[in-house]
Amino acid sequence: MKKGEFEFIDTIRRRFPAPKGTLGIGDDCAVIPQKSGMDTLVSTDMLIEGSHFLLSDVKPYDLGWKSAAVNISDIAGMGGKPVATFLSFAVPKNTDDSFLESFIEGYKDISSQFGIPLLGGDTVASNGSMCINVTILGQAPAGKARLRSTAKPGDIVYVSGTLGDSAAGLKVILEGIHRGPVEEFLIDRHYHPQPRINLGLKLAMTDGVHAMMDISDGVASDLPHILEASGVSADIDVKALPLSDEIRQAAATHGWDVLRLALEGGEDYELLVTADPSADLRKSGLTPIGKIKEKSAVQITWLNAPYMTYNGYHQF
Repeated sequence: MKKGEFEFIDTIRRRFPAPKGTLGIGDDCAVIPQKSGMDTLVSTDMLIEGSHFLLSDVKPYDLGWKSAAVNISDIAGMGGKPVATFLSFAVPKNTDDSFLESFIEGYKDISSQFGIPLLGGDTVASNGSMCINVTILGQAPAGKARLRSTAKPGDIVYVSGTLGDSAAGLKVILEGIHRGPVEEFLIDRHYHPQPRINLGLKLAMTDGVHAMMDISDGVASDLPHILEASGVSADIDVKALPLSDEIRQAAATHGWDVLRLALEGGEDYELLVTADPSADLRKSGLTPIGKIKEKSAVQITWLNAPYMTYNGYHQF
């Protein structure tokens, strides 16, 4: 880095002034006033070069955006409001100032959408790969955060948005496929996820909404978390999955299995929700894809599917 560590931190501090009454970057700890009647939400995610992003392809602005967005999505998955983030990263010694400036600009732009201050973190030099870690704090009215353990038999399973676009975009990147307009759309979905904060807040206050989480590893991997925590099973109709025109077109062009992309690909950062049928979340723009049932030997029954089993992404 051409700039010293403290000069770079000072650059970040100027771009992220602490809200009134809050102490941010500059002291040993941030100070955030607590509110009575509220629960604090805390989540953290790490992105590792080579595993989660390729420096040879990703633009630093996009990397900054996504680093913040995937954490913001965790708060959305519980129906909370983001309060602050903390950014720590190990930076290879040959990284230039322009990369770091653009990274922070992307981080700031997605944070600004939801009024989220960056209140601290850490920076270190790396002799190897880049590593980015973000911790996010959020809040929800006491007892109102939506959990994975509250799905009930008879609930309808819903998802927001469309599924598989991000996985398809990653496939384009990894396979070096020619990037026409359709492929560029899918890549943008991979690099610029849109956390569903406003929708999550609305659903958390909607009668009949039970379990909820964000989709980070694919429905085939994430839905079992809800089923296990709640002690239930599910029927999922793969014909009901919401798919974009772009992924359908790309799948037809490149011979992809669109259902595997939609169910197994991950990094959609949409919401996965179970709710009483009376809630009818279609009015909120969600798509029903199945139903929760009493616990059985088969955790998920895939209806209208060419395969009996789908497996989402797993880190290990």
